[in-house]
Amino acid sequence: RWCTATTGMTPTGCQQAGRARRLREALAKGEPITAAIYRAGFPDSSSYYRHADQTLGMTAKQFRKGGDNASVRYALTDWVYGRCLVAESERGICAILPGDSDDALLAELHTLFPAARHEPADALFQQRVRQVVAAINTRDVLLSLPLDIQGTAFQQQVWQALCAIPCGETVSYQQLAATIGKPTAVRAVASACGANKLAMVIPCHRVVRRDGALSGYRWGVRRKAQLLKREAQKEE
Repeated sequence: RWCTATTGMTPTGCQQAGRARRLREALAKGEPITAAIYRAGFPDSSSYYRHADQTLGMTAKQFRKGGDNASVRYALTDWVYGRCLVAESERGICAILPGDSDDALLAELHTLFPAARHEPADALFQQRVRQVVAAINTRDVLLSLPLDIQGTAFQQQVWQALCAIPCGETVSYQQLAATIGKPTAVRAVASACGANKLAMVIPCHRVVRRDGALSGYRWGVRRKAQLLKREAQKEE
């Protein structure tokens, strides 16, 4: 009950998220993989490897090396408000990044996945890219493709709450923090919004300051204003 009330997840979900967090921390410190697995709380290595993909989104060795040898396909394309980079891992769409410059978008991709293999889109991925663009070009942004959403338990809780904000409405960071049962975690909520890699699909642009002013959008306040203006318009 405490876990559900505090984090919004089941006890099993809390346990899994805690293991994943501890594993990331241990691997980031350079601990041997086997030691990191046990330190994270897995009863044995086989328990980890059965769920490795769901835990880290890649193998422990790849994670420790910044995604080394993991494959990330990407495509640069136009959308209604400029340029956009769409990226896909083996699990699904892992990044939707709006921008104005292809060079800046590619630099952001390398920052997010520093040691992964960055592969240009093939024909099948180009079809999915067109589906992504068609979705983000619409007011409601409805996307039915698999997503690869990687984040801490807290970040995922915030992102789930963001997806519950109706199109055409906004909430303040304080309201969002209260929604997830953490009214004092306003800064952490804002940080989780800023860590979102799936622009528009996870609508972090729908969060505003308490006074209604726009601020703190990862891809620029001007673009945030454009998105909110579009969503405020009633569909004919």
